[in-house]
Amino acid sequence: MFTVTSKSFTNKGPLDIKYSNFGEDVNPELTWTNVPEGTKSFCIINDDPDCPIGTWVHWLVKNIPANVNSVPENSVPGEEVTTSWGVKGYKGPRPPSGTHRYFFKVYALKTETMKANNVDDFYKEAEANKIAVAEIYGTFSKPK
Repeated sequence: MFTVTSKSFTNKGPLDIKYSNFGEDVNPELTWTNVPEGTKSFCIINDDPDCPIGTWVHWLVKNIPANVNSVPENSVPGEEVTTSWGVKGYKGPRPPSGTHRYFFKVYALKTETMKANNVDDFYKEAEANKIAVAEIYGTFSKPK
């Protein structure tokens, strides 16, 4: 089974402020295992489905080579695409209130390259080319 884990946080556990927009705003470490046969590349979607105005996308990375199986903290394994923040690059949690879930989804893809340059096209292209998806999420609440 295609799986993603992190040394930075436990699945369904809290994210450290370091990975948030209130802290250093760096991406957490991710590692994936049991890559499906036929995988030609990967992409990453990091989003918050608990945002009051709809799913908020924090990080999009495409064209991650098939021989890559991890992302070190504060690094970029492929090509970043503009997110809901209106910028390319990781921008961590900044919930207006309450506790939100921040999903990190790694897609194993049947294509070597993605063309998407915006959120909507990225989701469509990732779904159209997916072999499998592995996901993990961390929670975060606005600091008091």
